[in-house]
Amino acid sequence: MSDDRRDDRWTQGPELSPEEARRARQSDATPPPPAEDAETLRERQRLAQLEMMDRWVGGVLAEQRRSRRWKLFFRFLFVALILASLSATLYGLLAGPGVSAPAGPHLGLVKVKGVIDADSPASAERITTGLRRAWDAEESAAVVLQIDSPGGSPVQSQRIFDEIMRLRAEGDKPIIAVIEDVGASGAYYIAAAADEIVAAPASLVGSIGVISASFGFEEAIERLGVERRVFAAGDNKAFLDPFSELAPEQREFWQSVLETTHDQFIAAVREGRGDRLVDDERLFSGLVWSGEQAVELGLIDAIGSLDGLARERLEEARVRDYTPRLDPFERFTRQFGRVAMEWLGVPRADSPLRYQLP
Repeated sequence: MSDDRRDDRWTQGPELSPEEARRARQSDATPPPPAEDAETLRERQRLAQLEMMDRWVGGVLAEQRRSRRWKLFFRFLFVALILASLSATLYGLLAGPGVSAPAGPHLGLVKVKGVIDADSPASAERITTGLRRAWDAEESAAVVLQIDSPGGSPVQSQRIFDEIMRLRAEGDKPIIAVIEDVGASGAYYIAAAADEIVAAPASLVGSIGVISASFGFEEAIERLGVERRVFAAGDNKAFLDPFSELAPEQREFWQSVLETTHDQFIAAVREGRGDRLVDDERLFSGLVWSGEQAVELGLIDAIGSLDGLARERLEEARVRDYTPRLDPFERFTRQFGRVAMEWLGVPRADSPLRYQLP
């Protein structure tokens, strides 16, 4: 018999009564772990709450740090934009009106590029300022309008035309319009005020007319089941609303406005060009002509270019640009404002009438 067997008191020991066996089993059983008291449980709960609070506070602080970083970023960006605007303005003031400053007699250049509009580089304010600078410059032998534009605002075109005619009446120096690719509609309105117009053989010239374009959505909006709500005082206040039907008398009235504006255009061209125009009513029909055809019709005076003009009028070809410099920050803010207005659906105050090539 093994030692383990001999040491087993349940098989080798004395016989026990049931009561004695029960007490022996109780004495051999492993005692259970002591139960935690209420104070210990409360302490554990408190520590867990503190740990949760620490995690929450840490998250709040991290979010505040991120928010501060973004605020600093936008502040630095705003300061950078302000500094860039100031730098561009100072550069424009110190650098003078043009990109070059040749010594001696030169052609004073003013650029009319793009759509003629109050918010565009070809605005009346900018162009007339350049004209006065070139006119007042003692060494400018002539003022040259370099035109590459499809036209635009009637009011802006009329303002530039009037300023050219005013300077031309002083008779101090010639004003010459040089048409590049396009000199149509409102751009030709401006050119007609010059003493002389020069264009390339393939330049597009003319388009003496007025346009007002829109759409009519009255049937489309009914099919979509959309109710149009326009409140106006005056029977014809909203007659150009594209979602409303245009009555025959309203159509007739609007056509009379276009014809009156067209008559103003024709009168200005006749005033500027005089007897050089041929007697052909097609000139004022809105047709656009090539430079070669425009010479024959009296719309322009000669075929040529800016370089050829400088060589022809000066012993040494020199050109100085008197067009005011554009402020980059102003251009950015204007463009941003226009885009924001379009996205928000804010109507612009532009005239629906245009002296512009379609």
